[in-house]
Amino acid sequence: MTDALTAGRGLSLAPFRALRFTADADSLGRQLSPPYDVIADAERAELIRSSATNVVRLILPEQDEARFADGDRYAGAKAVLEGWVNKRVLAVDDEPALFVYEMSTPDGAATRGLLGAVELRDPEDGVILPHENTMAGPVSDRLALMSATEANLEPIFLVYEGGGAASELVASVDEQAPLSSASTPNGVRHRLWAVTDPAAHAAVAEDLAGRRALIADGHHRYATYRQLQADHGGEPGPWDRGLTLLVDTSSYGPQVHPIHRVVALGWIRILELTEGAADISEPMSVAAAEKQLSQTEGFAVALAHEDEAVVVSNLSADLRREALGSAADTALGELDITVLHRVLIERVWQLSDTVDNVGYAHSVSEALAEALHAGRTAVLVRATPVQAVAAVAAAGERMPRKSTLFTPKPASGVVIRRFADQ
Repeated sequence: MTDALTAGRGLSLAPFRALRFTADADSLGRQLSPPYDVIADAERAELIRSSATNVVRLILPEQDEARFADGDRYAGAKAVLEGWVNKRVLAVDDEPALFVYEMSTPDGAATRGLLGAVELRDPEDGVILPHENTMAGPVSDRLALMSATEANLEPIFLVYEGGGAASELVASVDEQAPLSSASTPNGVRHRLWAVTDPAAHAAVAEDLAGRRALIADGHHRYATYRQLQADHGGEPGPWDRGLTLLVDTSSYGPQVHPIHRVVALGWIRILELTEGAADISEPMSVAAAEKQLSQTEGFAVALAHEDEAVVVSNLSADLRREALGSAADTALGELDITVLHRVLIERVWQLSDTVDNVGYAHSVSEALAEALHAGRTAVLVRATPVQAVAAVAAAGERMPRKSTLFTPKPASGVVIRRFADQ
């Protein structure tokens, strides 16, 4: 991995002219949405019922949008976007800006960072570090949408550590009135400040030039940014950067949560296969298993079905080393999520690691419900510490897809970066 930082080519976050909703705070809260990849069909419908101009119609276009473009939902999203601009539902800012963006959860925790246009970099440069694998399907979907709308509709989420001028700028806006403020149905308050001072932009640029960042959320969108750039064959343009939220974890860091698995094996069969490969606890309630899981040293996961669960631990060392190979003694090989996929799922349970065999759930209740509905088993995992994620990324390794959940997630619709406005 080349060290681009030694050549002064670290992060570059540029100001941009944002496209923003013109609504008041109450209406704006109903026009924002969660990111595209966590929205179920029922939630999408509810968002549109709340507001016909909810941004979900752009980020997840369906048949209602496709009717504007002969059945092409991506072209339909472009038509909706252009219509909203023409009606001034959305308007372009006069000046380029970096934006300070804050998300405050109901418990008072705040995550705050800079929204800007990040220069795209090859992972081999060691500047923007991915830590998860991606899948071709989501990249193809996002590429079709981004190409049709010619816009970055949602930001990726980068985290770094360190303080400096960028963090000082983020902290400095407390005495200023926000440019916009809104609360979304999940109780999160979103506030936005615009920084248009060229001197502040220059200070941020100098600070970030010696830094690198980890992709916390948006691996598929970042892969899409880079594919769109490649599709332009080296021609310079607005596709050389992508909309990004950059957060200093030492000041306003997000929380990291696990993403649980739902595997295509019934309860009896998965216990039969696991026996002999690891220790299996006596059956207990799901709540008790979660507690025991948090207190267990070394590798551990919980298998759950309805309200019964067991904790799997003390995995066979020989089996672990055989399945992990050269990764056994690396930062990647020490992670629960890696061991789960490479040893249990692929070797012990004899499942190919595909979306058909391994589903994902962002909460224990969601995992249990999906397992019960599909006759499968929920696999409950512990959160991976952000330091461990960073170590894997710095080593150039990739965790299994959907390994980490950073919260709160940036709301979609706070700002849009349209190529024509840059």
